[in-house]
Amino acid sequence: MGRKLLVGLGNPGPEYAETRHNVGFQFLDRLAHKHRLNFTTFKFRACLAQGEINGHQVLLAKPLTFMNLSGQAVKPLVKAYEVELSDLLVIYDDMDLPLGTVRLRPKGSAGGHKGMDSIIRALGNQQFPRLRFGIGRPPHGDAIDYVLSEFTEDEKAAMERAYEVGIEVVETWITRGMEAALNWLAQRNRDGR
Repeated sequence: MGRKLLVGLGNPGPEYAETRHNVGFQFLDRLAHKHRLNFTTFKFRACLAQGEINGHQVLLAKPLTFMNLSGQAVKPLVKAYEVELSDLLVIYDDMDLPLGTVRLRPKGSAGGHKGMDSIIRALGNQQFPRLRFGIGRPPHGDAIDYVLSEFTEDEKAAMERAYEVGIEVVETWITRGMEAALNWLAQRNRDGR
């Protein structure tokens, strides 16, 4: 079993930290905190945290390239750490899902997400897992303004619940594999928890 590489997508800098488009960074910060991992290394245009989650070697990465160039960080990370694409998990926001929704898929297209599109183009492959967090669509106005705006207090609470679910999904994926993680999430959604 090789090392798992978890890449959270976002934009670097304090002005973007709490925005909807930085869900990937926000999630990795919570996962790292729970497992006492620290983002202290800067390599391959990414901020990295290394360690173990439930006895498995993991590398958490926040690309510092800005969202639309995420592939410039992910490709060298995959190569340098010899990560199988099935052991790469990309975590990001999705406007097509209702706010607070959590979705896991083993592979697929970018679905219009520019960060994912950059990664797929850089790797020349879309056969890798992804975890998406719904941020909903703006009722009116510009999508770019919306994704670069911050969550309201009510939305933050919904996202914190979603991140807790996401952590369970990721821990299951790391320790028991994709099928177990998909089953866990499907069961949770069926139970309506």
